[in-house]
Amino acid sequence: MLLIFFDQKVRSESEEHMSERISPSSSERRSFLTRLSTGVAAFAAAMAGGAASGYAQSSSGASWQPERHEKDDWLDKTADGLGDALAFANNFMRTNRTEYGLQNSDLAVIIVMRHRSTGFAYNDAIWAKYGVQMSKRANFVDPKTKEAPKINLLNVAKYDVELPNRGNTVDALVKQGVHLAVCSVATRGIATAVAEATGGNADNIFTELVSNLLSTTAHMVPAGIVAVNRAQEHGYTLVTA
Repeated sequence: MLLIFFDQKVRSESEEHMSERISPSSSERRSFLTRLSTGVAAFAAAMAGGAASGYAQSSSGASWQPERHEKDDWLDKTADGLGDALAFANNFMRTNRTEYGLQNSDLAVIIVMRHRSTGFAYNDAIWAKYGVQMSKRANFVDPKTKEAPKINLLNVAKYDVELPNRGNTVDALVKQGVHLAVCSVATRGIATAVAEATGGNADNIFTELVSNLLSTTAHMVPAGIVAVNRAQEHGYTLVTA
């Protein structure tokens, strides 16, 4: 599931008084990602060192998997979800400007890239190098070629309605002030999958991925679901796509 957080900073006077009593300030909400990112390196190291032992412990217990149902297949289609999220985030920003007279700086929007959407947080250099593996992991192909993309297609406007983002690119949203929270757990999973397919080193690939995020406003977070919780604690409204 792809999660977007919308936080409107401009409120009426009565809402402001209420906000002062029950919620953190806007500046605190805007800075929470910086604090959330603290300790990610230690978290990643723990993941690398403890994954094998954790798996061994869990595999010794009873083996059980829930039954899969077709009606739940949408849960794995997060690449489409991310495209919708980009389009809806653009709608949110544009409508607040045109209908309410707000500026981009009056709004705080975070898009959480997690699970199968995480690969779209990386730049074209990563897609050119690891596009085959990331395409398989995201269950996503180029709608024109029906092959693994060699660039980040959600950052290309020319595909327009052929992709769910309808031409609203990550870069375009970032220029409007949108921030990205990128799941470290999913990034570790991508690094491991690439390493298994190429014979590379998962730790080195993980570092390479983190070094090639799309934007300086992309923040590595310990886990996407943790970012969801922390953002809500800081007064953000949860919207899902």
